[in-house]
Amino acid sequence: MAEPVALLALAMDAAIGWPRWLYRRIGHPVGAFAFIIGFCERRWNDHRLSEAARRTLGVATMIGLTTLAFGIAFVAQEAARHMLDRWAWIAIGILAFPALAQRSLHDHVLAVSRPLEAGRLEEARSAVGMIVGRDTAALDEAGVARAAIESLSESFCDGIVAPAFWLLVLGLPGVWAYKAINTADSMIGHYELRWRAFGWAAARIDDVANLIPARLSALLICIAGRGGWRVMLRDARKHASPNAGWPEAAMAGALGVRLAGPVSYDGALHDKRWIGEGGADVFGGDLRRALGIYRIACLLLWIIAGGVAWAL
Repeated sequence: MAEPVALLALAMDAAIGWPRWLYRRIGHPVGAFAFIIGFCERRWNDHRLSEAARRTLGVATMIGLTTLAFGIAFVAQEAARHMLDRWAWIAIGILAFPALAQRSLHDHVLAVSRPLEAGRLEEARSAVGMIVGRDTAALDEAGVARAAIESLSESFCDGIVAPAFWLLVLGLPGVWAYKAINTADSMIGHYELRWRAFGWAAARIDDVANLIPARLSALLICIAGRGGWRVMLRDARKHASPNAGWPEAAMAGALGVRLAGPVSYDGALHDKRWIGEGGADVFGGDLRRALGIYRIACLLLWIIAGGVAWAL
């Protein structure tokens, strides 16, 4: 039996997450990635440079960031193995668990679900605004529920399945290299003119890193929701992202609702394609059901992590 590092990391994240008191004191490890990315973006994403130059500097930023994250984590992993021998896996699991977001994602979505079902729409709008980038001030109940379900589905991949996958494949260096890549994508991997060239490498590398995890996430959601396969296979490619559409379509199919559709960002309406089938109305009860599917899907991931450790 191999060391159950991923299982320990998942269990610790579910049990304690990243406590607010700790975040207030020292922030979160991804904050270091954000600092480096922001520094490079301000210094090198100069629009007086050609698009080719900015793209090259964006590639250099990603090479440096990923190498740094991988290298520091590799040194920490090897130091733990050298100093702690057979107990090193416990230290590695502790160092890995902050890269996961089961508890955080659950709590943020629950903060939307409870007031939404209680009829406190303004409170639900405020809570969903903490986890989505779209305009939320004018969202009705269906809009709030839809936004939260979409965020829950996509973040199940980015925040949980993908880090766990790379932890299983490449150990501690893999999970922190992934977090560096995903943080860069969230900050600069956008199609808007400001980031299109400089963030090109971040977006493309993130697409590759999530290729398998996104489909695994969709598989787990369909199993947990006992359905959604047909919608997943039909609608996954309707999303602009080559990966995000998979867990989102799986969740839409499992719930029997429609997600995506027209949304507003910074006052501009974006006519996204609908994913799923049924009426456009989505209710607080649907968000509660989505959280139930999410919990079961996380448990299935635990089983996979334990099974991999047992098989190896």
